[in-house]
Amino acid sequence: MQLRRADVLRGARELLDAEGLDGVTMRKLGAALNVQAGGLYWHFRSKQALLEAVAEDLLAGVAASPPAGPWDQRLVTLAHRLRQAMLGVRDGARLIAETFVTEPNTTLAGLTGMQILIDAGLPPEQAAWTMFAVAHYVLGHTIEEQAAGPDRAAKLAALAETGPDVRELAAAIAADPGRRFEFGLALVVDGIRVRLGPRTPADS
Repeated sequence: MQLRRADVLRGARELLDAEGLDGVTMRKLGAALNVQAGGLYWHFRSKQALLEAVAEDLLAGVAASPPAGPWDQRLVTLAHRLRQAMLGVRDGARLIAETFVTEPNTTLAGLTGMQILIDAGLPPEQAAWTMFAVAHYVLGHTIEEQAAGPDRAAKLAALAETGPDVRELAAAIAADPGRRFEFGLALVVDGIRVRLGPRTPADS
């Protein structure tokens, strides 16, 4: 059976889940798909091109159906979709951070966030920069979340035992990452509200 582009993408995601981003090589992917590594280059000119395609595939659906409601609710929904997409595969956030993709899924996610902020009252340039800030928060949080090693709990327990002054810090770090994400995202959205300034009934 002829190897299809979709087969290569699926195999790359499976390899990423199994080996992590640092473990993805064309040789390993070829072995997993029972083809010579050179055969993969019919579909992707380089490993970087393959990773960019996986990143684009990962973001499918993030903005396919733009969220409805007030601007802040829409932005929060978009941020949650982005985080969940990256959590869908091992090292997903690193993959997004280490690639630069201008394909439809990725572009639509950025444009949707930008339009939400324009609708809220920001000029286009500031809306774009603000969306970058939101995306960088989501990326950074998710990278840290996915990078937590198996000995994380033991390290935090040891840290908590070093004294009462760091016990609360250790507990905060160990808190559910979803709750920490919500809190930080709320801070970002609060900052956007400050930037927007007071709203009048006509602005709503």
